[in-house]
Amino acid sequence: MSPPDSPADAPALELDGVVKTFSSGGREVTALDGVTATVRRGLVTGLVGPDAAGKTTLMRLSAGLLVPDSGRILALGLDAARQSLQVQSSLGYMPQRFGLYEDLTVQENLDLYADLQNLAPKERPARYEELMRLTGLEPFTKRLAGDLSGGMKQKLGLACSLAQPKELLLLDEPTVGVDPLSRRELWAIIYRLVEDHGFTVLLSTAYLDEAERCQEVILMHQGKVLESGPPDSFTTTMTGRSFLVTSPEMGKRALQRTLAQQPPVLDALIQGEGVRVVTREKGDPGLARMGGQNETLEVQQVAPRFEDAFVDLLGADQSKRDAAMDVPAPEHAQDQGPVIQVRDLKRRFGNFYAVDGISFAVERGEVFGLLGANGAGKSTTFRMLCGLLPATEGSLQVAGHNLRKAAAQARAKIGYMAQRFSLYANLSVIENLRFFASVYGLKGSLRRERVRWAMEEFELAELGRATSGELPLGYKQRLALAASLMHHPHILFLDEPTSGVDPLARREFWRRINALAERRVTVLVTTHFMEEAEYCDRVVIMDRGKLLAEGTPEELKQAHHTEDNPDPTMEDAFIALIEQSHAERDREQAA
Repeated sequence: MSPPDSPADAPALELDGVVKTFSSGGREVTALDGVTATVRRGLVTGLVGPDAAGKTTLMRLSAGLLVPDSGRILALGLDAARQSLQVQSSLGYMPQRFGLYEDLTVQENLDLYADLQNLAPKERPARYEELMRLTGLEPFTKRLAGDLSGGMKQKLGLACSLAQPKELLLLDEPTVGVDPLSRRELWAIIYRLVEDHGFTVLLSTAYLDEAERCQEVILMHQGKVLESGPPDSFTTTMTGRSFLVTSPEMGKRALQRTLAQQPPVLDALIQGEGVRVVTREKGDPGLARMGGQNETLEVQQVAPRFEDAFVDLLGADQSKRDAAMDVPAPEHAQDQGPVIQVRDLKRRFGNFYAVDGISFAVERGEVFGLLGANGAGKSTTFRMLCGLLPATEGSLQVAGHNLRKAAAQARAKIGYMAQRFSLYANLSVIENLRFFASVYGLKGSLRRERVRWAMEEFELAELGRATSGELPLGYKQRLALAASLMHHPHILFLDEPTSGVDPLARREFWRRINALAERRVTVLVTTHFMEEAEYCDRVVIMDRGKLLAEGTPEELKQAHHTEDNPDPTMEDAFIALIEQSHAERDREQAA
């Protein structure tokens, strides 16, 4: 049965007073608390909000996969609770972890989802051709899904969810863990679906720059809708409250900490060599004089962003908390010279070089960013630096140790936070902390003291008995970082630590990382979130196992300054370098 006919101007999705609660750990959690919202036809609507705002629950209810406790949901004119099977066959839904079968090829995955969506065999060739052309996956139909890059997997997931054409498409954080170039390509695909085929898209995202790409936005917090409307309706109210502050004398981390403590300042965030400030009231409250008696700061008003409005509406004040962490400076913290030295590093898998002759050095106390497209070799490099994977060729010096000869001694000085939540999901918070303290060789009273420190410093005391796998993403991140710091490491490796985390949790995370850097802990981080690259002292950009560029964020941005783009972002610089690398590869293959 097809969806009922409805007026062309009728909403594609309507929620009226929707309430949904869950039981978790013996307590009742309200995921949605009287939500009323509409999604207009033929538009891209963004669903944004911090962790546990209720975004995924709203998506699943709208797809007919859950039943609300009260209220009503109409999807394409169908009641999502009473007509759930019809709803599920009438719309496309791509959850956060789309169920690709990694041991099947691209074509086999498409065939499977075509079967599940009852796509007639005679219609498949034309539909497959359209989907492969749309996603750019035509050359890869015989490749195993497990061998695709992160961006290509997301494109395949989108194609599979659209095996049968759908008028309404629900996408739950489709760009999490995807590099900027692949994100841009995914957005181009989404808008082609809307503009060429008349689709309606509801897309949830943790990246607030993506909210600005939407035509309308629904902002949620604690199960309620705070505001909705076009993105510029949020940012225009912030005019005159956003500034970029720089100092010729003060380091950017000290500058951020100083500004964040000033009462007129709502938010202070490192951006390149300066600090982006959002004030509580319109107009400059004297930011130039906030550096102290002998320090005059340079202040420039800048255009507001959606993220400024997000922080303002949620009353975050995340950056204003005391940034001091009870972490001792590493031994020999004043030593000169690189704490990490990589020369001609290679790692081969069969005939394929995942890392192909890279060299770089990291100074003590530096925050060093390792950037690259999906499949560039970043995580492989990390695993070699941590002593978890042997190098095929080249030399690695970490914390004064040659990793080829003294990997165990080097690992004792390293903390590692993996790309995916890598703690024991079935253990409680306190059990995970005790276990990892023991793994790092802590015993008796020292182990108890470090566990107590982690519970207090990361505000986990109330969740000590909670099952780790059931924590919200932001709290999983806190726990993983706490576990990696139990033994006072000299070097901290962070592999895409904030993937999928909302801006408030991301601010809290980087507040801690900046405090560690000021205590001379060395931090290496991979990230697909280009704003985080701005927090780094230096970055390198990789592609296909090779280094494309190295320098400070400002140096890399200025290298891509043009008349058409006089003020490039890190994302602009990143995409330009990757596209140049791809063009050179195409020329080599054509030669």
